Amino acid sequence: MASETGEYESVVLVKQEVFVYKIPPRQSNRSYRAADWNLTEPIWTGRLRMVSKGRSLCVKLEDKTSGSLFANCPIESYPGVAIEAVSDSSRYFVLRIQDDNGRTAFIGLGFGDRSDSFDLNVALQDHFKWVKNEEKIEKEKVEPKQQLDLGFKEGETIKINMKITKKDGSEVSSRLNNKKAASGGLLPPPPGGNKINSGTPGSTSSPSHQPSATLNAGAAAATGGAQTEWGEFTSAGVQSGTGDPAATATTPSKTNANWVQF
Repeated sequence: MASETGEYESVVLVKQEVFVYKIPPRQSNRSYRAADWNLTEPIWTGRLRMVSKGRSLCVKLEDKTSGSLFANCPIESYPGVAIEAVSDSSRYFVLRIQDDNGRTAFIGLGFGDRSDSFDLNVALQDHFKWVKNEEKIEKEKVEPKQQLDLGFKEGETIKINMKITKKDGSEVSSRLNNKKAASGGLLPPPPGGNKINSGTPGSTSSPSHQPSATLNAGAAAATGGAQTEWGEFTSAGVQSGTGDPAATATTPSKTNANWVQF
């Protein structure tokens, strides 16, 4: 049902049976107690309807059959003065009812089942929680949020540690990569390497010179062997031609020289 302001009424809660009690006036600041009421003789029994219209909320006590209004209880906040729980029971409350002329009175309200009083509490809390959120949203629309300054202040720096994953799945830190880049990618020389001594008396030649000396010795041996073989061949020919032992001893060197020149 829409009102003149364009707001619709919505029924928040309905309880088919509630009890209304006449309560004694409050004598001090202590809370109400249901034990002080005449619980065996309620002054009225009927239906409870909780209705909201926009942000306003009220509890209406109506006749079960005809639906005529018995009492109306506007609620501005909860917990508050309009509805208050008693100190000695969870099934009883004190309501401040109001007529059309604005006059108010306090009555006692009771439920036959504790679950009904629990539902009343939950409905009140949910409504005013929604009202609070609506007020917060409207306030944010009027007052813009403070923008966060995420820029660097003067002199501020950050440090980032990056991990680079290789193809084989292992991770290498950026610090190790920087060290490799600084060294040019070359490996250091192996420890304990031999040094070459040159130009000093009594120095021992480096092992790197040994292969060349071995090659020279091998070449000389091969040359000497060839000369020996040719010398024997030549000496055999000379011996067969002259038969002089003295010529045989002196001829090979000259003959070898002739063969080499040829």
